[in-house]
Amino acid sequence: MHNELNGTEENNTDEAEEGSFADLFEQSLKGLKEGEVIKGIVVDITQDFVVIDIGYKSEGTVRLSEFKDADGNIEISEGSEVDVFIVRKEDKNGNPILSRERAKALKVWDEVLDADKSGNTIRGVISTVIKGGYFVDLPGDLRAFLPGSQVDLRPVRDMESLVGKVFDFKILKADKSKNNIIVSRRALLEEEREDARKHAIATLSEGDLVKGVVKNITNYGAFIDVNGIDGLLHITDLSWRRVNHPSEILSVGDDLEVQVLKFDKEKMRLTLGLKQITPDPWSLASSKYQVGTRATGKVVSLMDYGAFVELEEGFEGLVHISEMSWTKKIRHPSQLLKIGDTVDVMVLNIDTDSRKVSLSLKQVEPNPWDIISEKYPVGSTVSGKVKNIADFGVFIGFDEGIDGLVHISDMSWTKKIKHPSELYKEGDDIEAVVLAIDRENEKFSLSIKQFEGNPWDEARKKFKKGEAVTGKVTSITDFGIFIELAEGIEGLIRKTEFGSKGDAAPRDIFKLGDEVTAEVININKKERRIALSIEAFEKTSEKETMQEYMSKQGDQKGTLGDILKNELNGGNNNKE
Repeated sequence: MHNELNGTEENNTDEAEEGSFADLFEQSLKGLKEGEVIKGIVVDITQDFVVIDIGYKSEGTVRLSEFKDADGNIEISEGSEVDVFIVRKEDKNGNPILSRERAKALKVWDEVLDADKSGNTIRGVISTVIKGGYFVDLPGDLRAFLPGSQVDLRPVRDMESLVGKVFDFKILKADKSKNNIIVSRRALLEEEREDARKHAIATLSEGDLVKGVVKNITNYGAFIDVNGIDGLLHITDLSWRRVNHPSEILSVGDDLEVQVLKFDKEKMRLTLGLKQITPDPWSLASSKYQVGTRATGKVVSLMDYGAFVELEEGFEGLVHISEMSWTKKIRHPSQLLKIGDTVDVMVLNIDTDSRKVSLSLKQVEPNPWDIISEKYPVGSTVSGKVKNIADFGVFIGFDEGIDGLVHISDMSWTKKIKHPSELYKEGDDIEAVVLAIDRENEKFSLSIKQFEGNPWDEARKKFKKGEAVTGKVTSITDFGIFIELAEGIEGLIRKTEFGSKGDAAPRDIFKLGDEVTAEVININKKERRIALSIEAFEKTSEKETMQEYMSKQGDQKGTLGDILKNELNGGNNNKE
């Protein structure tokens, strides 16, 4: 009986122990909650998984990849204590489903929320450019949004340049339930700038060299951010050389070193200079470039009156339009030069007080007028091509760059040339005689007709005043007619000299080709004109007739009417 009792007690004890274990197991199951983080012990590491004991009826597994750092190294070993996230209590095999990454993410969320409350920073990597800004990767596979306006203190021109870079960020907004995080880098930079600004206000002095960033550019200068203080860099303080617009030198966002020229702490006005950090080129160049010095420079500006040539940075002089060419008539410097051209010049004058330099382009070369007066003496024969044709003559080009003029009056002794294009065209080869070289007024006069004898010299010998001449009508005008006396020689009979021909219009009396006899009444050697008269010829003829008749009649006297009457009657009166 006793044994029976003992057996009964043992059975009761086993049942009690089983009940207590079941209770404990049940309690452990109740303590295991999905979605929370618990600690576990690494009990085994396989090729692909890590086995973790979380005090459950069976161990859980996590992929080995979740325990590797960025370089691929395994962060744990057997016996390591790790935090894991309970995804599910059991899978179909009764094993818990765990996650290391989600545990880390929850931990990071705690850091994010803490930073949001405390104002602390959190580190992340800018990973992707998106519309409106960037994605930032935080630890624990958390992703935050960085608005474009919160990236920097000034706009970022190349957004891709920031991808992959690590920065500290300030939390602007964090909502764990929506998995939404918004961060800012600019907020931290503004805090840093404010600290730098306070320090700058306390320590800045005139003459200091400071670093700044170009914030804005205007026509008159640029605004520079110097440790949070806006300073004006005026266009006149940008460079020792000529600057037409600040954008020639600066761009928004440029980093540069400038000198503090003036700092008004009360009004917070900062005046800066860029050129002042380099020596004034005038202090060196004015002694280097003496009058008569030849130098090489670059054309930096063209004006109506000349060109500015920079000999050294900040040291430039003016080549006046009158000093550009010995031979060419320059109406604007752009006919000869363009900005950026490298030219050789001669220093004519330096005015240090006014900071002005006068330069010459043409005086680098010999004056061709000195050469041409020696090479082509007056009376010599020259040859060249017709370079240009004008109403008053033709210009012949020479190798020295000088053009000689054959005036229309020096083309022919006798031909009436209305325009030089009747005889010549551009490119024609011409020979001419040098008439005169006026170096002072830069005139080179030539003649073509000098190759021929002057027919007027012969005309002066052949035609005498009072002699009768005969020629054909070559031209009829309102005031008279021209008749050809010899080749190239014409005489003029004015309407008032028509005599018995009458006072009608010349075209009513004469026609081209008519043969006319008249008397020479004047020869103008200077103007090469011969004046003729029909009336004078008729009077002379009458006079000669009378004299001839009187000589035949002896001492008998009579009037001109008697003589003519006698002539008509055939001389009968003489027989009475």
